[in-house]
Amino acid sequence: MKAIVCDDAQLISRYQAGDERALSILIERHQSQLFNFIYAKVRDRDVADDLFQDTFVKVIRILKTNQYKEDGKFIQWITRIARNIIMDYFRAQSKVRMVREREEFPLCKLIRTVQPSDETELNRSQIEKDLHKLLKQLPEEQREMVEMRLFYGMSFNEIVEEKDLVLNTALGRMRYAIINLRKLIEKNKVNLME
Repeated sequence: MKAIVCDDAQLISRYQAGDERALSILIERHQSQLFNFIYAKVRDRDVADDLFQDTFVKVIRILKTNQYKEDGKFIQWITRIARNIIMDYFRAQSKVRMVREREEFPLCKLIRTVQPSDETELNRSQIEKDLHKLLKQLPEEQREMVEMRLFYGMSFNEIVEEKDLVLNTALGRMRYAIINLRKLIEKNKVNLME
């Protein structure tokens, strides 16, 4: 007896109609490709397992609420979800590293013997607030580029790989982001110097 092979769209429809086995088939069909994609980014099997599970939890949530629009590109869609989850993971890791550096390894104390004044700290805090306000005014692609490069410390090669871009596109977006930031600084008369 031959097994009936369903395409992804049919399995999604069956799952949304209540057939839990259809989801198992979908996961089995794509688990190797998706796990390898995640593992290639994080290089840690345990983290990759967690992110793989997070991806399918999100996929299930979207499928159950009928928000998924079938266009024959299910694997590309779940890969995009995985990419966003990986980005969130790296953002969280970046924040954790920064906090650990400040708390456990006070490098600033080794470099600087004089503590910054309250006025300097207030200026620095105001500069950060002003910069974040300006970034919100940039187009999303440019804002993302600045955040990934400056705040998350990603190299252009990492950004290119993460966003699935050509290097010249990433460099161009950064260039336009800087040009637009300069215009916004002048327009809003913002002083980003300490």
